[in-house]
Amino acid sequence: MKKKIDLDVSWLDKLADTFETDEMQQLKQFLHQEKAQGKIILPEAKLWFNALNSTPFEQVKVVILGQDPYPSAGHAHGLCFSVMPEVKPLPKSLVNINTELMDNVQIDNRHSGYLQPWAAQGVLLLNAVLTVEQGKSNAHQGKGWEFFTDKIIHLLNDEKENVVFILWGAYAQKKGVFIDNQKHYVIKAPHPSPLSAYRGFFGSKPFSKTNDYLESAGKTPINWKI
Repeated sequence: MKKKIDLDVSWLDKLADTFETDEMQQLKQFLHQEKAQGKIILPEAKLWFNALNSTPFEQVKVVILGQDPYPSAGHAHGLCFSVMPEVKPLPKSLVNINTELMDNVQIDNRHSGYLQPWAAQGVLLLNAVLTVEQGKSNAHQGKGWEFFTDKIIHLLNDEKENVVFILWGAYAQKKGVFIDNQKHYVIKAPHPSPLSAYRGFFGSKPFSKTNDYLESAGKTPINWKI
């Protein structure tokens, strides 16, 4: 990719070569073709790397893995599970996340689904696939983004220590199967979607577990309040 990439320097230094791979060149071609056909790609291009730009490599303390962006116009902004501040009602998975947050650490975020303040504290909110076609969930799966986000997880696993990886659901757990749980803390639970939240997501206490671990590792805990 010869065009300048709008990416935080801490990540660009580590990922520059990745952008030149065949997988990423094919992804670039695919996205160009989709645009040429008049398809609407979400989020807008300047937000594709919002997760990385919001949480520089050196600041990553926690990783939450999602699947792909919300396909509804005005919802996705490049952070997994998060929606823009004005979005109401909140997506059901986010409602369930807020319910568990309240039950776990007595923080009431039901007024908002905008998780940008988490990202600013070192929570990398990373989707496996960074774009989607408007109105079509999973439309960009298998086009190259997974290769890119696997590289990100490998970098974090290999080059950092004491990172909390929160893996909700089978998809995230499969993507994070190689994470070294001797170096890092891996939290696994069912996905917060309405289909699976009652199968063990509720009551899993990911927020208190995360902060307990961070404090034990000498790191500042996350203020989950939005």
